[in-house]
Amino acid sequence: MTLPVDADRLRADIEANAAFGRVETDDPDAHARTNRTGTEANRRARDRLVERLRDAGLDVTVDAVGNVLGTWTPASADPGAAPVVSGSHLDSVPEGGIFDGPLGVYAALEGVRAMRDAGVEPDRPVGVVSFTEEEGGTFGNGLLGSSVATGELALDDALGLSNADGDPLGEALDRIGYRGGSAVDAATPTGEAGEPTTLDPASWAAFYELHIEQDTVLEAAGAAVGVVTTITGITHCEAAIAGEANHAGATPMDERTDALAAASEFVLDVEAAANEVVASSSPSAVGTVGSLSVEPNATNVVPGRVEAAVDVRDVEAASMEAIVDAARDSLARLERERGVETEFERPFDVAPTPMSDRLRGAAHKAADAVGREAIDLHSGAAHDAMRVARATDASLLFAPSRDGISHNPREWTDWDDCAAATEVLAGALARVAVDE
Repeated sequence: MTLPVDADRLRADIEANAAFGRVETDDPDAHARTNRTGTEANRRARDRLVERLRDAGLDVTVDAVGNVLGTWTPASADPGAAPVVSGSHLDSVPEGGIFDGPLGVYAALEGVRAMRDAGVEPDRPVGVVSFTEEEGGTFGNGLLGSSVATGELALDDALGLSNADGDPLGEALDRIGYRGGSAVDAATPTGEAGEPTTLDPASWAAFYELHIEQDTVLEAAGAAVGVVTTITGITHCEAAIAGEANHAGATPMDERTDALAAASEFVLDVEAAANEVVASSSPSAVGTVGSLSVEPNATNVVPGRVEAAVDVRDVEAASMEAIVDAARDSLARLERERGVETEFERPFDVAPTPMSDRLRGAAHKAADAVGREAIDLHSGAAHDAMRVARATDASLLFAPSRDGISHNPREWTDWDDCAAATEVLAGALARVAVDE
């Protein structure tokens, strides 16, 4: 089964979406956008998506946390059958690229249009979804819409999360008209008592997400599509090291309890632990101390307190635990040797998530059918597919990223590569939507 996609139509959709929150730069190769959940740019991007879904003959639902779902139910499909759904997200990091998220949303829509144009008669409905606040740069830690939909995060807790200005997500969605479907005259899912509720991925037959790779594996291999085997687990840890702030000139070196000096050893200990795991057991493991907050942060004051944020990732849970344990051991050593006091918390923890063998197989068959090379690889970044995989079969596909750059104005995936990956996605959706 081959399903030619309209590459120009796909490009037009992505370029039109890129205009919402566009950031002008002096770099001719930059394509930057800032599209934060709840902003005017976010409203306009959502409005356009709803319009494009309806233009393609899809029925639109907007749930209580702003997730947008368009559903195509052709005459051949049993309207009561579990749908096959595909999509991603529209929000971005500050000054992010134009493909991260929107490629997956509009590729899913183009997949539906390709099926319709080719006369494919699916046995079950096919859906296109855009999840709210995947990036986590504005509300929460990321994967918010898919976390609420799959029950990982309570709806009320999500709506109560605030941005940097103190505005709760619920109010932000109300303001742009996407806390439910009333502002765009779309249906809103409701519970037994009639209260607004969220999408239910457990009722889906399958979920595909197409995303840019954000790495160079596909580019190096010259492959058109990546079929993800496992999405990395992610742990975020918060360490605090308390010493004693004192005068930098009047405090002798042997009388200091320097929190930043201790923190510097902690940073190196985390790096050493990650390198040891890579060398001994899991080459894909990474450990990063990506943020330090120093108090009082003055040149002439011995630092009294440091807060450090740690990011640990791998496709093997045991490897992640080894790095986290090493971080704890480092803090215990610093207390003994440097006289500091420490705290350690682990507020965010997502286990490695394997993708569905069934859906991966369909993707490989779809690639073979159109003569595209597809290779297996893992994902080092989190995606909505890892949340949906807790509720139903899920698969993550990658399109190549030039130089592996992402979350950056220079993020780029060639238009031909976008179309090739979308062609494979469309073929996989068609295979799964037709009962055999």
